[in-house]
Amino acid sequence: MHEIIVNLHMHTYYSDGHATHDQIARAALRAGLDAVIVTDHNVFVSGPEDYYRDGDQRVLLLVGEEIHDQARQPQKSHLLVFGHNSELSHLAWDAERLLETIRKLGGLSFIAHPYDPPAPAFGEEDLSWEDWQLRGVTGIEIWNAMSEFKSLLKSRLHAIYYALRPERIARGPFPQALSKWDELLASGQRLVAIGGSDAHGMPASMGPLKRTIFPFDFHFRAINTHLLIEKPLQGEIEEDRRLIYDALKHGRAFVGYDLPASTRGFRFNALGYEQTAQMGGEISAEKGVTFQIRLPQIAECRLVRNGQVLKTWSDQQHCTYITSQAGAYRVEVYLKYLGQRRGWIFSNPIYVR
Repeated sequence: MHEIIVNLHMHTYYSDGHATHDQIARAALRAGLDAVIVTDHNVFVSGPEDYYRDGDQRVLLLVGEEIHDQARQPQKSHLLVFGHNSELSHLAWDAERLLETIRKLGGLSFIAHPYDPPAPAFGEEDLSWEDWQLRGVTGIEIWNAMSEFKSLLKSRLHAIYYALRPERIARGPFPQALSKWDELLASGQRLVAIGGSDAHGMPASMGPLKRTIFPFDFHFRAINTHLLIEKPLQGEIEEDRRLIYDALKHGRAFVGYDLPASTRGFRFNALGYEQTAQMGGEISAEKGVTFQIRLPQIAECRLVRNGQVLKTWSDQQHCTYITSQAGAYRVEVYLKYLGQRRGWIFSNPIYVR
């Protein structure tokens, strides 16, 4: 398998963002990303999906959509949609029909910012996901950068501080989001975890001072989704698009906070009786399963089964654990950065049956 780095969930001038597709691609090139997925609100922008190049560097820009029912108040339950090729926002009022259409088109659907608390000081409403009875989504955005920022907006001073020091924001996915994901996994659902920047490139001003809050360049060096694909990207749009969406569909992915240190090289695998599995895969518990975890560097590593922490390692780069219990097993990794314990890596599960 080959590892690539993708940043997803961002907006352009077509909705409430402040950048063109070309500007986003140029920022992604500067950050060294392999791909970005743009998801404007309730508009599918056909045309800009392509490889963008700068000398020997290239980045694939893919186009998806963030869909929600605009007649709903407040406008909760946003859905990220990838891999489709037509406008679908007219189906937002009927979530089940929307999901059925996405599946027929071969697309993928992810719950966006499942926990998105209000910020009353700035008139921002709670935009959390509410439609938990809905079945059939591909996955869930466990970590959303802008929801985390929004949760810190207790006053104007807080907003100024974190706008000027964005590297101090991220702590990790909201516990509520992780808890709900674990609950759904334990119930037998399979939900692929992704991390989203929710980047807008927002301009701000205070008197004569003008600044872009959280420029795309910053987002692209922070919360990314790392994918394990079948073969290296070749520069062929359709085939590379297929490789990316296939990895997302099957959960061959982990969420990495790359600002403190690169998360490239993390691996989580399982060895069983005449079988192996990687993130997103399934393995039998017959005769026992050995999990193998490889970290890019020594950090605090936790193995979680159905929401319960089974084992914590604090001084190892390679960790192993043997089990014969069924369940959804995933890995969390934390490290110290700027004086705080911060989430660093969150794997997708391996399912032991």
